[in-house]
Amino acid sequence: MERTSAGPGHGIPTGVVNDRDRPGRVLRVSTHPDDGHVVLSTWQDSSCMSTVRLDRAEVVDLLTALGTALLPPPPRD
Repeated sequence: MERTSAGPGHGIPTGVVNDRDRPGRVLRVSTHPDDGHVVLSTWQDSSCMSTVRLDRAEVVDLLTALGTALLPPPPRD
C-alpha cells in the first residue's frame, strides 16, 4: 500500500491499493478523525468513481470480512 494524496480537503490519506486488472484504477483509504470516519474511495486515474464511509467501529467488520476472504472455502457436502 503506497501513501498518496486523496485530493485536497478529503481527509488524511493513509494508503492506496492498485487494482490488479485495471490500469489506473485504485482504492484509496483516508481517515477523517474529526468525524470518526474512514473513507474508501475508488478512483479511475484522477476521477473518483465511488466512496464508502465507515464509522471507525465498522472498520473491524471490514477487516473481519477481508480476513475471512483469505481463508480456504469450506468443503462442500
